[in-house]
Amino acid sequence: MGLYTIMTMIPLHGAADSAPDPVPDLAGEKLRTGVDYYILPVIRGRGGGLTLASTRNKTCPLDVVQEQHEISNGLPLTFSSVNPKKGVVRVSTDLNIKFSAATICVQSTVWKLDKFDESTRQWFVTTGGVEGNPGRETTSNWYKIEKYDDDFKLVFCPTVCDFCKVLCRDVGIYIEDGRRSLALSDVPFKVMFKKAVTSS
Repeated sequence: MGLYTIMTMIPLHGAADSAPDPVPDLAGEKLRTGVDYYILPVIRGRGGGLTLASTRNKTCPLDVVQEQHEISNGLPLTFSSVNPKKGVVRVSTDLNIKFSAATICVQSTVWKLDKFDESTRQWFVTTGGVEGNPGRETTSNWYKIEKYDDDFKLVFCPTVCDFCKVLCRDVGIYIEDGRRSLALSDVPFKVMFKKAVTSS
């Protein structure tokens, strides 16, 4: 009986030790929390990195959109993990994503899933979210980076609340009047991460 107990414990112990894979940046280095990065499209020729804009006939909060010009990196962002002690950004882990930029709006630049837009039938990614404080009140503020083919995609599927019913969808691009807005989609937006060089 004792031998059986030991044998069944070994795989469980191994599973507890295995953390999800770290997410690499374009240089092959691990993404780290609190460091500025650009989120860039893998597929070129359809716009650049991610930035903020007034959309849908509203000024604030600003929505997350893709730059019109491919050569533009957009605005730098930082990631913060659901576990603040973890310095490495890993796949399938709840994250806050926050633009490192000042805006005309009084809201934060933390990404947040907006309420359902009846006119377009879309769930848009906007800002004004809360950083940290994982739980029922903040489910709309958590995103994940997932492996997608040989690249990565952004996913909205928060697991910060065990008993909450949440949406689980890929983050894609919704095009309207030439503007490329981030919204939940069945077609993922393939992304890569480039470390932002800060001038000293």
